[in-house]
Amino acid sequence: MRKGVTASAVCLSALVLTTGIPPVASAAVEPPPDRITVQVSTVNGSGCRAGTAAVSAASDNTSFTVTYSDYLAQAGGDSKPTDFRKNCQLSLAVHIPQGFTYAIASADYRGFASLADGASGMERASYYHQGSSQTSSASHIVRGEYSDNWQFTDRTPVSELVWKPCGEDRNFNINTELRVDKGSSSSGETSFMSFDSADGSVRTVYHFAWKEC
Repeated sequence: MRKGVTASAVCLSALVLTTGIPPVASAAVEPPPDRITVQVSTVNGSGCRAGTAAVSAASDNTSFTVTYSDYLAQAGGDSKPTDFRKNCQLSLAVHIPQGFTYAIASADYRGFASLADGASGMERASYYHQGSSQTSSASHIVRGEYSDNWQFTDRTPVSELVWKPCGEDRNFNINTELRVDKGSSSSGETSFMSFDSADGSVRTVYHFAWKEC
């Protein structure tokens, strides 16, 4: 397996809501025993054309995984002017047992980058519950010269978790983005960054935190 780049960072932008969110319990609990399901409701973006994004929930209810099969940004060489940025907006229907609610405690992002000397690539992601103004977001940069897997983990402090309102049926929305800047690299060199990996470990994993309502 190739050795990747690992980083942990969280850049949170949160607005305190004074109304409209039902109370939840103060302590996290074990995952509910009944099986949860996660389904793609809508998908939009240049990085996830129809049929190229899929989602599956872990059997132990601790996480769900999003996989992409054609999500790559590139610059330089014969790249088109629009190729430097790719994005994907997913709206997921997360069905959970009654009496529970969830937040995303951490997210693992993995891919591959081939960046010429002087070029750079950026991965950015944010997620939020439908109808909520509270959004968790983070971004990471890989600088060339680089040719290897990359991996980033974003963790949210317990006190800043964004919980789905109890008893409300709301989709979970994920926005991701890849950008490549050729920078000072030679115009004839192609640099790219993708949600894909050389060893086949293609995965973006979102880890649940659970509470009883």
